[in-house]
This record gives sequence, C-alpha cells and structure tokens, in this order.
Amino acid sequence: MDYTSETPALLTVSDVHRTLHPLQSAADRVGKQVEQFAETLDRLYAGNQSRQHTDCRYVLPLVESYRNIASDTVKRLKKFHAPERDQRLSSSWKRRLRSSSGRSTPTLAHPEDEEELRMNTTVEDLQRWEQEEQTWDLLGVMLQLEYPVQQDNVQDPKLNQGSLRPSRNIGVHRYSSERKVWNRFLAEDDLAWERHSVVEWLKRSAESSGQDIDSVVKQLDSGADRGSGLWAHGWLYSKEAIKGQKRLRSWPQALDPNSPGIDTSLLNSDKTQGLVTQLDPDAITRQGRDLEKQDLYFERATWLACWEMIRRGKSWSTIREWCQERVEGWRATTMRGDPRISQSNEEALDSEESLATGWQSRTLWRRVCTLAARNGGIDKYENAVYGALSGHLPSVETVSSSWDDYLFAHYNSYLLRQFDRYLQADFPDRLPSASLQRHGSNDLSMDVGSRTLSGNQIVEKMKTLEATKEEARQPIKMLQGSLIAKTFGDFVFKHGIVLARSANVFGRSKILPDMNPSVLEGSVTAELSMKDHDLLRIITHILFIYQDLGLSIGEGDHQFAVESIVVAYVDYLGKAGKQQLLPLYASRLSSQRSTMCLARQLPSITDYRERQIVTRLMKQAGLDVSGVLNTQLRMIIQDTPPNFDNSAKYPKLDILELGNKDVREIRHIRTGFLGQSITSDEEDLINGFEWYMLLDGHWQQTMTTGAILYKHLLRSRGISAARKLSKTVTFSNLSLSKTKALLGKMVDISRSQEASEDESSFTSVSQTTRSHRTASQRHRRSSSAIHARNGREILFDQSRTFRDLEALFVVLDAMEYWKEISEQAISQFDSGQAREWKLKLQKAHDSVELAMEPLLHSWMQYPQDDVEAAEVKEIRAACIPEVVLAYISVLNVEGRGLSRELLLKCMDLASVIAAEDSDLAECFVAAGRMPELVDCLAISSKSILRAEEVGVKKSKSRKKWDGQSLDVWTVKSALT
Repeated sequence: MDYTSETPALLTVSDVHRTLHPLQSAADRVGKQVEQFAETLDRLYAGNQSRQHTDCRYVLPLVESYRNIASDTVKRLKKFHAPERDQRLSSSWKRRLRSSSGRSTPTLAHPEDEEELRMNTTVEDLQRWEQEEQTWDLLGVMLQLEYPVQQDNVQDPKLNQGSLRPSRNIGVHRYSSERKVWNRFLAEDDLAWERHSVVEWLKRSAESSGQDIDSVVKQLDSGADRGSGLWAHGWLYSKEAIKGQKRLRSWPQALDPNSPGIDTSLLNSDKTQGLVTQLDPDAITRQGRDLEKQDLYFERATWLACWEMIRRGKSWSTIREWCQERVEGWRATTMRGDPRISQSNEEALDSEESLATGWQSRTLWRRVCTLAARNGGIDKYENAVYGALSGHLPSVETVSSSWDDYLFAHYNSYLLRQFDRYLQADFPDRLPSASLQRHGSNDLSMDVGSRTLSGNQIVEKMKTLEATKEEARQPIKMLQGSLIAKTFGDFVFKHGIVLARSANVFGRSKILPDMNPSVLEGSVTAELSMKDHDLLRIITHILFIYQDLGLSIGEGDHQFAVESIVVAYVDYLGKAGKQQLLPLYASRLSSQRSTMCLARQLPSITDYRERQIVTRLMKQAGLDVSGVLNTQLRMIIQDTPPNFDNSAKYPKLDILELGNKDVREIRHIRTGFLGQSITSDEEDLINGFEWYMLLDGHWQQTMTTGAILYKHLLRSRGISAARKLSKTVTFSNLSLSKTKALLGKMVDISRSQEASEDESSFTSVSQTTRSHRTASQRHRRSSSAIHARNGREILFDQSRTFRDLEALFVVLDAMEYWKEISEQAISQFDSGQAREWKLKLQKAHDSVELAMEPLLHSWMQYPQDDVEAAEVKEIRAACIPEVVLAYISVLNVEGRGLSRELLLKCMDLASVIAAEDSDLAECFVAAGRMPELVDCLAISSKSILRAEEVGVKKSKSRKKWDGQSLDVWTVKSALT
C-alpha cells in the first residue's frame, strides 16, 4: 500500500524524454541513419547465417547499403549547408592561389576564424558525412582487393561492375593501343590493381567533396581583374602592353626580346620586371621575362583548375572541352596521353585514341612531362599537372595540401613508374629507346628521387609530415589509413585501448574498464572518446564485416580492447533511446562481454512494454537472459559498496529518536526515518530487479536475487530504496507472474492455500457433472492436486528469506506512515475533526499491527545454508530490537490516543518475547539492548496503571479475547 498522500508534479513529455534518454537530441539528429544501419545489418545476417564467407561477395551489399545511407544524408545536408561549405572552400582556394609560386611549399588550409568554426557546426556535419561516404566507398574497394571474388562469380549482381578488375583474357599485341596494354597490366599485376583502385577512390573522393570547377573559376575571376566570359582572352593585360609597345615602335613583326631599349620600356605595371615580348605558351620560361600581375594570376588559376580536374579524375575529353572554351586548347593537348581514360568514354574514344597515338607507347611523352615537372614552369600547379601525368612525385607533393593529396601523389607516382617498368620488361619493342636515351635515363626511380614505400609506410609517414600530421591523426583518417594499409585489426585494437583510457579519465567508468596503455608506446593513435558516436558506429560496422570475412580479434586483453568499441556504441544506443537495437549488437560480442554489456543497459529501460520487446529480442538473438539479469544486479552491487567502515556487519536500524540516558522513557519514532533519498545506483537496482517479472520460471534464482538486494540495501543503509523495492516488486506480484509456468496456474503463495485456490479457480462445475466423473478422472485430479501442493510448498520454502526481508520494509513503511498520521491527528484533535482523524489513526495502527505479525514469529529463521545462517543472526540483531521497541512506542501512543486496551498488547509482547520457542530475546541480548527492552516494558506497565480513557463512560467489565479484563485498571486516555 502506498501511504503517500502528496501528489507529485506532472512532467511534460519533453521532460520525460530528456530524463530517460540523455542523448535524445543526438539520436534525433542521426536516428534515421542509426536505425537504417541496424536494419541493414540485421537483414543481411538473417539471410546469410549459414554461409561461410571466403570472399567479399555477400558483404558488399551491406557496404553498399551503408554508403548509400551516407550518400543520401550528404545530399540532404547539402540542400541546407552547401552554400556555407562552398564559401569556406572558396576562401581556401584563394589562399592557395595567393600562396602559389614555382618554389613554395603549401600548408594545410585551416579556418582562420575560430569563432566561425565554432558557429558552423552544421557545415562540419556535412563534411563529416562526406568523409563517412568516402570511407564506405574505400572499404568496398579494399574488400575486393583483400577478399577477391572468384572469376566465375564476376558477373554476380551483388558486385559493383564498375570496379571490377579487367580480364586476363585481353588480347594484346605490339600494335594494340596503350590503353589495352594498361588494362592487361592491371589484370596481371595485383599490386598495380591495388594502387590503381586506391588512386581511383581518391579521385572520386576529391570530386564528391570538392567545389565545382566552374564555381572555382568564377570565384577566381575577381583576382584576375576580368569579368565573366573574359577568360577566353588569355593574357589580356600583357597583350595590351605589348600592343602599346609595338605601336610606339611602329613594329609590324613580333617584338624581339633583344631589341634595344626593350628592357627599360616594356615593363610590368609595377615597373619591377620586364614583360614577355611574345604570347606563345613558353615565352615566360624561354625569355625569362614576366607577365602582368593580373595575367600571372590568370595563368596560375588556369593551371590550378587543370590540376583539380586531373586530381578529380576528369576524362581528357572533359579537360579538352574546358580548355577549348577558354581558347587554351594547347593545354589539353599537352595533357593527352594518360592511358587511364574514364570508363564512360572508353568505347567512344577507342578508335580515336588508336588513330591519334598509334601503337607506340607514351613512355616518351611521360618522360617529357617528367622533365617539364622537374625543371619547373611558371607555377607549382603547372608542375603538378605534368607530375601527375608522368609520375613525378616531388612536383605533386609540393601542391599537396591534405592527407588525400599526399596519398594520391605517392600511389599515382608508384603506379605510373610500375607501368613503365612493365612496358620495358614485357613490351620492349614498343619503346623508342633512342629517344629515351636522349631525354633521360631509363631508370625512372631516379626521376622521383625517392624509394618506393608500401601503403603502410606511406600512411605512417603522413603522421609525421608537418603538412599532414594534424589531419593524419584525425580518427577518420586513421581509420581510412588502416584500411589502405590493411592494418584494421591493429587499428581497432589500439583504439579500443585509447577509448577505454578516455572513458576513465575523470573517474572509473562503469561501461569500459581501464586498460594498460603500455602497448601503445611508440604508436601514433587518434583521440577517441565515448562522445564520438558517428565514428563508433562506423568502426563497429566495419568490424562486423571483417569478422564475417574471418578477421580474428584474438583473446584476452586483445579481444577485450576490440570489443570495447562495440560496447561503447551499444552504450550510445541505450542512452539515445534505441533500446530495441541493443540485443542485435550485443549478440556480436563474446558470450561474457555481451552479458556484461547488456547488464549495464537494462536498468535504464523502465517502460514495461519496452522491456517485453527487448526480452523477446534477447531470446531471439540467443542471449542468456537470466545470466544478463543476474549480472546486472551483481555489477550494480559492486558499484555501490556499503557506505560505512565495518562493511562485514549490518548496521542497526535507526527508527527511534535519541533519548536522554539519565531519563527512563519510551522513545518516540522519528518523523520520516526512512527518508526519501535514493541514489541512481539504487534506482538501477530496483529497475534491474523488475526485469525478473518478465522471466518465466527461474523461481529460486529470482528469490535468491531479491534477498541479495534487500541484504545489500540493509548493509549500505539504503532503507529508503529498500522500501521502494518492497512496493515496486512485491512477492505477491512475482508469485502471480511466475507460478503459472511452474504450477500450471497463477497462485499467490503469500496467501493461504485455500484463498489462492479460490482466487484462481474457474467456474464451479455442477453437482451432476461431478457425480459422473470416472474414478480415473478423480484419481488424476487427486494426483495433480498433490503435485501442485508439493510444488507450492517447495516454492514457499525457497522464498522464505525474500518474503521475510520484504516484510521488514513493509512494517517500516507502515510505522513511518503511522508517525505522520499521529502527528497530524494530535495537531487536529481540537479542530472539530477528531473523529475523522481518529479513524485515520486507527487504520494506520491496524496496518502496523498486520505488518508486525511476521516479524514476531520465526522471522528470518530459515536460512538456506550455513553462510546465510551466520548472516541471518547479524540481520536479526540489527533489525529486531529497533523494530520491536518502535512497536512498543506505537502501542504506548495509541494506548493513550485510541484505546487503553492497546496497552495490554505490550504485556502480550513481553509474553511473546519470553516464550520458550521464541528467539526474540536472543536478538536483544546479541545487540546489547535487553535493558532498554525491560525499561520500555516497565514504563508500559506504569502507563496502564496511570491511564484513564477520556470521554468514555464507565461501563461494566468487558471481557477480551483471552478472558482478560481491564476493570482492575484505573485508566485515563488522552492525546498528550
């Protein structure tokens, strides 16, 4: 019974959601994506549980689904935040161009205004999702490299046909186009195919996350001091200066740079450098002269645009069209010759390519491009264009401003050098050796001036380079690097340790125990915390995919570290209100870790319907539901050790007011002695035990667990929480919820057997029907009844400790409520409502009387084993004396306020304590409180002698239930 009369304040729906789900706002932001990831994961595993994945055929649809989710999110975000993102990129373009020169080394572009960065969080969301889309794309690429599909399955519809490796059956002869030789090269060389795949991924990433080329050119118009459409006029300002000089000299031919006085008359507007005298493309380098400032900006911007088109993998036809629109077709011509033409244009340009380039190799063309990149043009982006086409690494590194750019520089260079070596080895007749000897050494490695690095070496190198180390240590780039370097297992292990360390920085984490960081010494890792929800989601799903392909996460600490990332993501799902997803992800953990993981999450689920769903999902996932429930309570108990020094003992209850040692008196019950304070851990204990209502059967486990909880709360002085537990999960409700599975019908074992049978019986059968029962039917019914009776007795015995401890807090709750009512009754006695308050007081007293009955007869007298027997003695000594003395206080107050007859119960209580079969006296002796009991009983006796009922006429002797009479007492009763 709930004795609380105060009505709590009503909460709004938003208050409830914020209370239940602290990360609800984050969940709302990405909730759709979170659920889509889970649904896709569940759907794939439901269809492929029996398959042994030896290649990536069956996981690629999952990767593609995840990439599509990210892609759709990017598209939605671009509708709102693309202008802001483009504005930021525009500033980056202009800074890069202003810093552009033939010899300068760029740095990473960072927002200059930290306040701007802080305000543009939504733009960062867009960038983060773009990076995620790129990551899923990269994963699909690397899976097809590490776990290739067999040749007989290459036409499988699950595969992305656009990323398939060329066939080895390509027929190649000395007159074949170089593009066909290139495809044969990719088909035969695994390392070349890997480098090619990574380069193509880098091109797609640059295209998807970069600003449109036309937008870039439009933004650069202002720097070149020319309006829209004037790009087609080339070096406009230098041309005007040359024309002016020719008019002054009346010179019909091209100006000669060696003409007298030309060095002093033909200068730029700043009068600092001589201008070129002619407008051919190589005039600047040939004459060693300069352009007007605006034209120089135009030249750099044009080469920057050309570099971006090559960096993004634009086809040669696209580059040619762009250049021709600006009357710069010669630039496209110099860039033609790369065999890596876009697949979409391959068939259309096949005949044209063959006719234009013939059968000879373009090695000489690449050699010339190398010389152009190495010897330097007017701008570093011009050098980078020819460096990217020839494989000249230093020139491309110079313009690399990001992690992706540096990776592109290395992989692109190594790929082209490898192709030239392939041509030299397999098709020497295609190489014009005489020309090569004139234009440079055949040892192409000398052109780049560096040794070839592996993928892992490149990734590690970028962590130390000044221009890339900051970006390279970002978690998403560390993840992408691990995929490229094929070190994902090491990445997830080390960052599992980093995550555990981060979770314990500000105190011990209940979700992730701390781990020894010694294994991280000498390693470069990214910062990873429990707040990195998106990254945790990505890593978790990638881990599942690799595990399906045979990745082993080891045992012991290694397994624990790796699984910590999944546990952290499950914790996020729980806090975000996605409880129905918890069993799906927990089922992918090891048995012990999945139990511990869910054990931490279940107490936060308080809705009964939600609990039912999660329980069903746990069973469907093959999880040990009872093990999870046991573990959750055990872990919470470990989190809340007893808060007193001598934790081996049970502290005595503190119900009565402090008394004067020099005055012999009956102490009164303290107002609100149970208190209202309940810690979050105690709330979790109560919520966790409520789950047992959903667990069919498991009677002894439930009763044992409930007893453990009560004992723990007693030892830790959590009596307010114990009172709530006795109201929330009552023995009667547990009995009704579990006995149907055990006894075949719902039975409240706390009630008498006859009452339970009457309550659960069906409609009675008529006497006529009963008379026609056969003997065998009556025998079966009799046997069933005996079996049910025996089962009931077993269940009754197994629940004794739990029932007794519940009874303790029921009586404490009744006493606290009685104290509240008695104080109100005293204050309202003269208000004209004395009769009404007397009835309330009588009702409260009856509740105390009823609740006290179990504690006076065999309370906690049936321990399950010797260990519990010793524990029971401590509990009885800590509880019985204080409760009995509080009961005597109630009787004394009531004897004066309700009826003098109640005072006789103190004498009855003395008889109960002194009975031979009672061990109540032993409890007082063990607690050292026998003198206090004797004094209270003596004072009660005197109260009987002095009391006299007020307002009650003297009447004849009234016999009591045992023949006792109060006529011998002179009694006066008053509410004082």
